[in-house]
Amino acid sequence: MHASAHASNASDMAAELPHGAEDLAHMRRALALAERGMYTTTPNPRVGCVIVRDGKVVGEGFHLRAGEAHAESLAIEDARRAGHDVRGATMYVTLEPCNHRGRTPPCVDAILATGLARVVAAMADPNPVAAHGAIRLRQAGIQVDIGLLENEARELNIGFVSRMTRGLPWVRTKIAASLDGRTALANGKSQWITGPEARADGHAWRARACAVLTGIGTIRRDDPELTVRSVPTSRQPLRVIVDRNAETPVGARAFAVGQVLMVTAGSHNPAWPAAAETVALPDKSGRVDLGALMRTLASRGINELHVEAGGRLNGALVDAGVVDEILIYLAPSVLGDPASGMFERATPLTSLDGRVAMAWHSFERIGRDVRMMARVVRKGRT
Repeated sequence: MHASAHASNASDMAAELPHGAEDLAHMRRALALAERGMYTTTPNPRVGCVIVRDGKVVGEGFHLRAGEAHAESLAIEDARRAGHDVRGATMYVTLEPCNHRGRTPPCVDAILATGLARVVAAMADPNPVAAHGAIRLRQAGIQVDIGLLENEARELNIGFVSRMTRGLPWVRTKIAASLDGRTALANGKSQWITGPEARADGHAWRARACAVLTGIGTIRRDDPELTVRSVPTSRQPLRVIVDRNAETPVGARAFAVGQVLMVTAGSHNPAWPAAAETVALPDKSGRVDLGALMRTLASRGINELHVEAGGRLNGALVDAGVVDEILIYLAPSVLGDPASGMFERATPLTSLDGRVAMAWHSFERIGRDVRMMARVVRKGRT
């Protein structure tokens, strides 16, 4: 059917009521619709919507990209175009309808004009700017239930939630390694430790991110393009290169397509192409301030940051406390020492108390390899 949706607001009055199999089925459909905007909605959230009347789906929509119609409006239009009356119907939407006029009108206004009787939202909108959508709907006499399949909805928009609530992107570090945790030979060669299926899967994670980050070491060793190639997409993530002394070669392949953000500790290379924007973020030791970098990226609308870097930058990001999630593709092979490892911590640990605590999130077989995801354990979150 159709496309739609956008950013809404978190409600203080979220109420979770018992839901039946019909509610669950329709919300799962709304989540599936939201996933269609996986690679395109940034910096907006991924949102899907289903309208049901008398047990029949009469309209659907999902948000496609920023500046275009939201899921709710498109679902309403879809129903109207098919000749359906939505008065008294129920709307299932993966995010609380927004009450904010930005590049598009508030979704709440569109809903109030329809005569809908009930709105079921998977989660409250964490965006304070789009506030009080549920409150306005309730004040107008519309039943609003929030919390159905909330975990699934949060996973779908984990980066948007992070940016709205923490002022930081969700940082995902992707690594391809052998069984003994080695990412490259001592001479730097790493192509290819994992199989083609794992590499394609890695591109899908790259495609869903708003930006891809690497360091000068990876640029020198592998000269990567940092583009999405193995999955269809209409958008390339922003390339971000951490380059303390502005030493990235002018002919680097990362400069070939689109915008690149060069992050230095103060230097600028005038030979870099015009599409290469330089941002200086020095810390007290004369290195790049990685915490400041994350705040800067969030201010630019980066929801999910996908890191593909070497052990040194990976370790620095962990030491800075900015990594949220580690995505590892483990190949059934052994490289042995002195091949490169995954993380180089600035200071060798003398006690296990200094280790970074993580919790397993998922395991999946991808071709001949295994994909494992673990998340950093922080206070109040596992």
